[in-house]
Amino acid sequence: MADVRDSPALPPEQPEAEVEDAFDRLVEEGEDRLSRPWLPLVSTGLLGGIDVGTGVLAYLVVLEQTGDHLLAGLAFSIGFVALLLARSELFTENFLVPVTAFVARRGTLRQLLRLWGVTLVLNLVGGWVVTWLVVQALPTIHPTAVEAGEHFGTMPLGLTSFCSAVLAGMVITLMTRMQHATESMGVKIVPAILFGALLAGPQLFHSVLDSLLMFAALHVGADFGYVDWLARLGWAALGNLVGGLVLVTAIRLLRVPHRVAQERRAVAEGR
Repeated sequence: MADVRDSPALPPEQPEAEVEDAFDRLVEEGEDRLSRPWLPLVSTGLLGGIDVGTGVLAYLVVLEQTGDHLLAGLAFSIGFVALLLARSELFTENFLVPVTAFVARRGTLRQLLRLWGVTLVLNLVGGWVVTWLVVQALPTIHPTAVEAGEHFGTMPLGLTSFCSAVLAGMVITLMTRMQHATESMGVKIVPAILFGALLAGPQLFHSVLDSLLMFAALHVGADFGYVDWLARLGWAALGNLVGGLVLVTAIRLLRVPHRVAQERRAVAEGR
């Protein structure tokens, strides 16, 4: 039997190479997002709210017909498929990609805050318009819209809702990470469906999705107001940030500290 010590050295582990390739893709795309001109930035954020609004439409229709939140959550995933194929963006999709580029010093904090702020505001504007259209076009879903929106619009701002928001941020950012592990559009659709259902089915507290559900309820006379929505938007966004940045982005960057250092040196050297 041959001595294993005489065997040729094994190549680097494939998983680690794939992680580094994914990091390179994240930095490249993140740099593009951070440097995006104003008009494309505004249109992308607006379209993100409109596209995810199609998921809210599917969610409310299925919930009204079945009364089953899990089936409605699965139907909602069409919104994430639309986001992916139409190349629009949600606010919470910008935790992993541009932050990775920022950490690698391929963008500035000002650019990151601009991206977050504009995307969030325009997501909400687009979603407000779409949910108004939905409730005007489908009067039969009004009771369902009120019930779904009031679940979040009257939710206490405490540990339970904050943990739900943290989980929502974690789920969306993990979905983004999985989609950037491959260049195959067909494979990217799988996490869009699975994680879309995981977000909406158990009613996790997501700043944009649940704002759209609250908008739909407000359009048809819910028992809460826009001040209640604004407070919950801030609470959800904070929890989403913690889940996306701490539980997913930061820990995953610890897997490639050498690549982060290399990118920083390249920037310092003007490459």
